[in-house]
Amino acid sequence: MADDVSESLWASIDSGEMDDLVPELALLRMEQDPIHRHKDVLAHTVAVVGKTPQDRLVRLAALFHDIAKPKTRSFEHGGVTFRHHEVVGSRMTRTRMQELGYEEEAVEAVAELVRLSGRFKGYADGWSDAAVRRYARDAGPLLGRLNALIRSDCTTRNQTKADALQQSIDELEERISDLAEADRRNAERPQLDGQAVMDHLGIEPGPAVGRALRWLLELKRVEGHLDDDELFLRLDTYWAETYG
Repeated sequence: MADDVSESLWASIDSGEMDDLVPELALLRMEQDPIHRHKDVLAHTVAVVGKTPQDRLVRLAALFHDIAKPKTRSFEHGGVTFRHHEVVGSRMTRTRMQELGYEEEAVEAVAELVRLSGRFKGYADGWSDAAVRRYARDAGPLLGRLNALIRSDCTTRNQTKADALQQSIDELEERISDLAEADRRNAERPQLDGQAVMDHLGIEPGPAVGRALRWLLELKRVEGHLDDDELFLRLDTYWAETYG
């Protein structure tokens, strides 16, 4: 939780202290090879942790998010790949954090953030509303932290690419908010149904019933749940003022 967490991490790595705490971390300093070029994953990891907000769970997730890359690295298919490294990394994270003595709630949260850390890939190619809902549903209460981790996982020096990624996450967060509001409104119901309105007012089915229901829903949004006597009094007043 240091202000300059990158410097602190490098000091721990260079001193050998990190070899005792998280021995898997040193393996991220993978060699470059001239044919299958890829970034030094250790340097990337430290940079990601350095970009995180001062949130312990997000920082731990950043520390572990690529922990399984050495174990999953493959040079098949014409290039270096790290297939399913998030899933494998989630299991490794859980094991290491338990051995370090972290409380179970933190272990599960960080392991889940690592598992979900690759879910945002492909968003720029276009996600349906269903995909956006699924992303938010899978993240659950970790959604804010997951998005913070994804924002931090952008360490490119290309400012155009970096800005595009941040804008994509902004757009995703806005879509999640808009869809949640739409779902909430669609799930809303007035306190009375159409039959109760017709029975109380002594009217037949028709457009006026629908208008009364919309008025009742807006009343509920503004004033919350009302007891029956008050609700029927308000309905009578609305009906008299509208159709009296």
